[in-house]
Amino acid sequence: MDIEALVSKMTTEEKIRLVVGVGVLGAFGNPEPKVSGAAGETAEIERLGIPKTVLADGPAGLRIDPERKNDERKYHATAFPVETMLASTWNRDILRKVGRAMGEEVREYGVDILLAPAINIHRNPLGGRNFEYYSEDPYLTGEMAASFVEGVQSEGVGACIKHFVVNEQETNRMTIDTVVSERALREIYLKPFEIAIKKAKPWTVMSSYNKMNGLYTSQNKWLLKKVLRDEWGFEGFVMTDWFAGDNAAQQIMSENDLLMPGNTYQIFKNRRPEIEEITEAYEKGEITDEMLNERVKAILRVLVKTPAFKGYKYSNNPDLEAHAKVSYEAGSEGVVLLKNDNTLPINETTKIALFGTGQIETIRGGTGSGETHPQYMISFLDGLLEKGLNVDKELAEFYRNKIAEFRKTDYVITKGQWGEDIVPRLPQDIISQEEIEKIAERNDLGIYILTRISGEGVDRKLEKGDFYLTDDEFSIIKKLSETFRSKGKKFAVVLNIGSPIEIESWKSLCDAIVLVWQPGQEAGRILADVLTGKINPSGKLPTTFPKRYEDVPSRSFPGEPRENPAVVVYDEDIYVGYRYYDTFRIEPSYEFGFGLSYTKFEYKDLQIQQVGNKIYVSFTVENTGMFAGKEVAQVYVRAPRGKIDKPYQELKGFEKTKELQPGESQRISVEIQISNLASFDGNCWKVEPGRYEIRVGASSRDIRLTGYIEIM
Repeated sequence: MDIEALVSKMTTEEKIRLVVGVGVLGAFGNPEPKVSGAAGETAEIERLGIPKTVLADGPAGLRIDPERKNDERKYHATAFPVETMLASTWNRDILRKVGRAMGEEVREYGVDILLAPAINIHRNPLGGRNFEYYSEDPYLTGEMAASFVEGVQSEGVGACIKHFVVNEQETNRMTIDTVVSERALREIYLKPFEIAIKKAKPWTVMSSYNKMNGLYTSQNKWLLKKVLRDEWGFEGFVMTDWFAGDNAAQQIMSENDLLMPGNTYQIFKNRRPEIEEITEAYEKGEITDEMLNERVKAILRVLVKTPAFKGYKYSNNPDLEAHAKVSYEAGSEGVVLLKNDNTLPINETTKIALFGTGQIETIRGGTGSGETHPQYMISFLDGLLEKGLNVDKELAEFYRNKIAEFRKTDYVITKGQWGEDIVPRLPQDIISQEEIEKIAERNDLGIYILTRISGEGVDRKLEKGDFYLTDDEFSIIKKLSETFRSKGKKFAVVLNIGSPIEIESWKSLCDAIVLVWQPGQEAGRILADVLTGKINPSGKLPTTFPKRYEDVPSRSFPGEPRENPAVVVYDEDIYVGYRYYDTFRIEPSYEFGFGLSYTKFEYKDLQIQQVGNKIYVSFTVENTGMFAGKEVAQVYVRAPRGKIDKPYQELKGFEKTKELQPGESQRISVEIQISNLASFDGNCWKVEPGRYEIRVGASSRDIRLTGYIEIM
């Protein structure tokens, strides 16, 4: 397709139409969606053979409506694990698999661009959309995102990395001014975007809602041209987040190519139509033909690659059965074993008492654009029963009846702004001590399911029932722990959560803690197989679990003034997550990179070599335990003291082993570009000379091998 020739045939009016989406589909007189439930569409220019293209969420699975008017068919899409769980796999191949599966569903349901992955940083554990983001570390985030994008785009559809940039909270997200140093911006918040763009070449980028240092990111030419295009060589197009910014003409002049969803004035009555604003700026000469042509060409260079432009006949019949297996595999590798005092794995005859309403009301993912509509959802209880585990059926029936009873009273499920279920928190301490005694007597292991959910539009709360346990959650955990232990039996907690919660005050009550995050539609099967050892947990934490919220470095979250913040200052600068905890010697509850296994691994034979502008780190990992398993080997680098302040250490490489049988070993090789050791000094990137320590380990605080290399 000759883009130049096509643009030369377009009228100015057509060009302006193309840079603005068609509006909220099916509302305010806008056209009905081509794909029900899709987030938006680009304008069709029939005269020139430019079709509409469809954009849809989301990071944990394609978010479209499963039901359509006058249509008995169902249009389900697979619910994959949330991004934080995907990052817990530390497995690039798994991310590519998930991306390919999601990409096939995107294509076969008539969608052209998937609005994922979201790659903002876990700056604060209360971020409402942290479950949609990968990690607190920019390198891990960038690597996971790049692999996912490669998978999606291998299916002939586009990925959109978002939200560009410093969009780490939901409180006043559309207006908040994020004040951040250029060093923190480049080393922490821009870095995952840079990695993903250079490695995977995503078709599109979504600018974020917020302001950055006083300017909306969608109206920031330094960000969208100098950094994104000139420095990184991004060749796709940039779209706004839905309804973002406050000046359509300024967005076009700042090289934000596509304004979504379009017709924003229909919802925000204080706004003018984008087309009207852009036309007026064009007539005044503020937007030139050259500017407009560049925006249109950027969009068309992507659109000509889409299935819609190629006239692809989509089937509405993706391979959901195969994709369910991918979801299971990804979830299996993302489970993190936080504690295990000779408790797991169990055998299939072990008598299990399953407590907590979460065994039935299992949470597969978060709400908002991360919501999914799968064909089925396997609860924890159903998964254990399906796999033939010896579950206390009398206790299970008690919970089924109690939940049904609660839902008839004050705990009715309602619908939220995204059409998602709003599920009131049910009481947890609902079994008498006398009954607990009987249950503990007849079972070998007690398991309590603890759930949390969060979503788009609101941050989590620093209160009981969110970051902290409710009184009745703590009460039932304490009762179960004391009762089971008094009878010489074990007690475990399963965490069905999207982001860290406070664990330190109650983890001593547990003999095992299994973090299953929000694992998608295969939740129950994954848990059952972890408990029995069919799955040996190999996930590692992509984010720190602090002992106390007071230890979290981002103390300005969510900004000032507290009750209605207008500004949030990233005053912790580069000291985000483990960079802070390690540098300032703050002990976490569970550190970045942590995760236990049913087996043990030994690290040995470290070799470090510099060849040209690369450092090659190699070592051997051996399974010295009794179970087959996988290990995530992490490589951190500690810089010498120099003119630029540096964190204690930073992650610069990682690899996950294959499944190693007992006694089997694998040689791991990690390549580090010397340029990736650079810091931004305020003007440019610098690698300071000196003796760098290479630190290889099983977590950020479990370093097994160290060596040194001199950089001149």
